[in-house]
Amino acid sequence: MKAQEFAPAVYHRRMVPHLDIALDRRGGPSLVDQISGAIRVAIDDGVLAAGARLPSWRDLATQLGVARGTVRQAYERLVDAQMIVTAGAAGTHVAARAAQSPKPPALPAPAYDHFRPDYPFGPTPFQMGVPAQDAFPVQVWARVMAQGARTAAEMPVSYRDPRGEPALRAQIAAHLAISRGLACDPAQVFVTNGFSGALDLVLRSLDLHGATAWTEEPGFPIAREAVRLAGLVPAPVRVDAQGLDVAAGIATAPHAALAMVTPGQQAPLGVTLSLARRHALLDWAARTGAWIIEDDYLGELQPDGRAAPALASLDRAGRVCHVGTFSKTITPSLRTGFVVVPPDLVPRVLEVANAFLTAPALSLQHAVAVFIEDGRYLRHLRRMKRLYLERRRGLVDALAQLSTTHAPAGLGVLLRLPDGVDEGRVVKQARAAGLAPVPLSPWYVTPELRQSGLLLGVTNVPEADAMALCRRLLAIVAACGP
Repeated sequence: MKAQEFAPAVYHRRMVPHLDIALDRRGGPSLVDQISGAIRVAIDDGVLAAGARLPSWRDLATQLGVARGTVRQAYERLVDAQMIVTAGAAGTHVAARAAQSPKPPALPAPAYDHFRPDYPFGPTPFQMGVPAQDAFPVQVWARVMAQGARTAAEMPVSYRDPRGEPALRAQIAAHLAISRGLACDPAQVFVTNGFSGALDLVLRSLDLHGATAWTEEPGFPIAREAVRLAGLVPAPVRVDAQGLDVAAGIATAPHAALAMVTPGQQAPLGVTLSLARRHALLDWAARTGAWIIEDDYLGELQPDGRAAPALASLDRAGRVCHVGTFSKTITPSLRTGFVVVPPDLVPRVLEVANAFLTAPALSLQHAVAVFIEDGRYLRHLRRMKRLYLERRRGLVDALAQLSTTHAPAGLGVLLRLPDGVDEGRVVKQARAAGLAPVPLSPWYVTPELRQSGLLLGVTNVPEADAMALCRRLLAIVAACGP
């Protein structure tokens, strides 16, 4: 920057003969870092205005009690950063473009942050959507991962199938046939980066921008937001003891092009979609040409009795896209999910996958395939199902002894809050105390239907700790009352 860009008269009026810089000589940042940093902050905050003249190296060095070379290095750094400009005999000045640099705006809190508490730490007592940390088969999984890494390393250096590795897709198809009653060809299976990746792939492929989509009320807020971001208009449809009220959906939005449902274990209430409602939903889709996305987030890990078959197993018109994930059954860190699409939809989904899909790492895909093929996955699921049922029973018993209003809800327990209790305040204070309940009200859209409560995950609440954890949480609830 040239000296003539500043008027000498301005230099004189804005001269700063003394800079108040406190130096810490006990170690830590160098003196050069401290001097340049203090001047940078003064410029950013507007304390040093554009064109303000800075003391000479000699004057500032004398003032601070440091060597002139130290001040010179600090000034040179600021010149390189275009914060100040040297003008020969006219002195050193704040660059016009650097003065009062706008501070970055405060970032808003992530949407639905309470669904991922203490990210990336955890899991935490009462946290939803994560497996039991203390029951994770660490040694077995380490061996499986090592085997998957070796297999991936030995594979040809080439682009892979955008649908996912054939070995994993074949294992998923075989597993679904046994555990979910869903007969499908591996060609219908697409491996994705978790549930979100599967949902994105399906919504892109269907291309229903501007159409209406049924969403459950209450229902998973992130899925509802994904539908909205895909350009669809969510139409909330109430859920009762039989699951999604199909008749209410038809009355509310008869021409909807999509329905998002959790038929196996409704999120968050935990009810299973009744057989009559399943047939009614499938009949509506076949009659109107609508699509159904089945979020089978728990798969066969439903704790109450034998898991209900997948909704897609009853689909004869080819209208159901079945979405599953290994996040709840193995670990969310896998970021591995899948979607099974009807045969007629395969070419379109493959087209989109070729353009957008990033499947998980080969090593992860082969590790999951080995885990399923060796039968260890099914054994792990049976063991976890027994454990989670015991832990839910222990949590329910503790809450009953403490005279609370509660109800089992899948792998969670729904705790109703007394009137006047601030739900948001409870969640905030609980997180500060090392607990991670999920608020119920964000699962609702309609204000008249909205209810206040807490969803308590059972997976990381050992029976021996249930009473103490409940007492701690209820103490927080009482403190947040009117």
